[in-house]
Amino acid sequence: MTEQPPSEQTPLIIPELVALDAAVGPHKRDVIKFLARKIGDSGRADDANGLAGDALAREATAPTGIPGGIAIPHCRSSHVLTASLGFARLAEPVDFGADDDQAADIVFMIAAPDGADDVHLQLLAKLARGLMNDAFTDALRAAASAEEVTRIVTGQVQPELLEAATEQVAGSPAEEGKASASQEASARQAAAPEAEAPAHTPAGEEPAGEEPAGGGGSAPSGKKVIVGVTSCPTGIAHTFMAAEALERAGHERGITVAVEGQGSGKIDILDPELVKRASAVIFAHSLPVKGIERFAGKPVVDVDVKAAVDDAGTLVDQALAAAGDPHAKRVQADAGDAQEADEEENVHWARRLQQAVMTGVSYMIPFVAAGGLLIALGYLFGGYDISGFEHNGAKVEVAKNIVSHSSLWNLPDIAETVNGKANTMWAPHALFGSPFFAYLGAVFYMIGTAAMSFLVPALAGYISFGLAGRPGIAPGFAMGAVAVAVDSGFIGGLIGGILAGYVAAWFARLHTARWLRGLMPVVVIPLVTTLLVGSIMYMLLGRPLEALMHNLDHGLKSMSEGGGSVFLGIILGLMMCFDLGGPINKSAYLFATAGLAAESTASYEIMAAVMAAGMVPPLALALATAVRPRLFTSGEQENGRAAWLLGASFISEGAIPFAAAAPLRIIPATMVGGAVTGALTMLLHVGSRAPHGGIFVAFAIDGFAKFALAILAGMAVTAALVILLKSLNREKSPGKVQAAA
Repeated sequence: MTEQPPSEQTPLIIPELVALDAAVGPHKRDVIKFLARKIGDSGRADDANGLAGDALAREATAPTGIPGGIAIPHCRSSHVLTASLGFARLAEPVDFGADDDQAADIVFMIAAPDGADDVHLQLLAKLARGLMNDAFTDALRAAASAEEVTRIVTGQVQPELLEAATEQVAGSPAEEGKASASQEASARQAAAPEAEAPAHTPAGEEPAGEEPAGGGGSAPSGKKVIVGVTSCPTGIAHTFMAAEALERAGHERGITVAVEGQGSGKIDILDPELVKRASAVIFAHSLPVKGIERFAGKPVVDVDVKAAVDDAGTLVDQALAAAGDPHAKRVQADAGDAQEADEEENVHWARRLQQAVMTGVSYMIPFVAAGGLLIALGYLFGGYDISGFEHNGAKVEVAKNIVSHSSLWNLPDIAETVNGKANTMWAPHALFGSPFFAYLGAVFYMIGTAAMSFLVPALAGYISFGLAGRPGIAPGFAMGAVAVAVDSGFIGGLIGGILAGYVAAWFARLHTARWLRGLMPVVVIPLVTTLLVGSIMYMLLGRPLEALMHNLDHGLKSMSEGGGSVFLGIILGLMMCFDLGGPINKSAYLFATAGLAAESTASYEIMAAVMAAGMVPPLALALATAVRPRLFTSGEQENGRAAWLLGASFISEGAIPFAAAAPLRIIPATMVGGAVTGALTMLLHVGSRAPHGGIFVAFAIDGFAKFALAILAGMAVTAALVILLKSLNREKSPGKVQAAA
């Protein structure tokens, strides 16, 4: 027998991945976590929790329940080491959102590696098609052991493995031969439909005398042809189940339905002749159709992929009706170009701009975090004087002087005077009064300030990247540097990045000569965009943006130093807790971190208010789950335990699972607590010289006890409101724990 490629020799399912009559919990989340653990325990995934998270994220895009009491949660995950099938026959069926409202008692979890090869994906496709076969699922429900389930599934997806096992026992005693034959027969029975149901064919096969309809197959001359394309978000299960369902529905109606499954991996393109003969086309997809121009002029039925899985017959009937209707919707002649344009234009310009700005903020934050924390460490080791001091009306840059004139083998003299003159390396508050720590603090401070100097260029560069792709990076970074040069701060970087992105994107769409295309993204677009937008920034926008930034800075300082500081703290607290890591949260954070460069008391207080308020949501939810655990599901309780660390680290996103489940109860409660905390930090004049780190940068917080008090107050308020709101909801639904409560 020809040796199979290694990817085909590895079984997708083994007895260790099978659970029969399992009682795993009432929610689909429990089932997915259970199967992820089985895959992890078998050594086929390096992180069961990570795999479960990826599968749940996929589940959130669309439910994976299908009619008939079946569910197929699936995902591609970087945590999967070997493509695997986890199987559970549940003691108590669980709702997976099937359209027939039937809870699932048969659950397959398809786990594919992030870079799954074509072979693995084809094997997974065979399973997806098999799940549309009643005989296959009936055999799974009747199976008496994990080994039997393994044989049945292997017979569907990897029959060559059973054939190999048969060859290995050839010539052995009769008993072994009988056992092997029995195994093979069992698998074949499960993989094939019942003989008395001629309307159905085995997965991936056509009735005798006909060639396969899908992929590159052909259809008998004179027979009506419908073609289709299926796709789902991950390109695994629903893609191929929909294809199988449509092909079977066509066979039941005596016509040929040929379907191209545009899943992950290699696509079996429809035969162009078959497309040409087709009377109509069915698009059952969750992703844009690739090569849509092939179907130009054909009557079309365009639906979501799940519609084909649930009711393929109706779609085929609609396609047949459309074929005879001169007024039916048709695939446009310019569909290919239109679709590419739609992928961009479908996103509203405001949404696209928001996404680009968030891209810039997201890529900027690592610069802020790294630079800010290094500056904070510089203060810890070198003392707050390490940044410099005023002498005779001039700024003495202590850290720069120490780094320039000292080394590990020539530590600085940090005395106040040297030879009767003021010492430019004076560091009176260095840790333990040590020259070594003064030098270390100076090095950390200088590295941190260097990283922070990229704040505005990174913001502008990646905003431009978000709008124009790779050609926009260089012009964007250049505009950020220009914004710094003209003292327009982060507002200048924001405007410069947006302008650079739109201009670069416009140039990228130009039709140019073939010889010039290779130079466009590397030379022409960066050069022309930088020249054009840079000139606009210097000659037109620089001075107005500088004035705007100056007035804004002055206004904020006045507010923070006067009676408006508390109001400012409230506003910042509300912003930090509104969308928990979203654009409004990031806007407040960007505003605070951008002000740190001023090294003023007001900017430190604003940073403290933002950080403290951002810590409240996860910490408050952690407290609420600890105080009243019965108000929360087991999953929420688990999230609550993790939220302690996330909140203490200033990671607001730790509250997202709670907010996603019940936004109208959780978000208002967190906003109230955040406002309380923001107001208290400003009222108590708490300052933070570090932009991130939460309680772990206590050394960089002026008045840490007051900082902690403000956080505790916000936590208490939010936790109390959450408990109250969830208790009221429970009273409205007695005897029932609300998953979304």
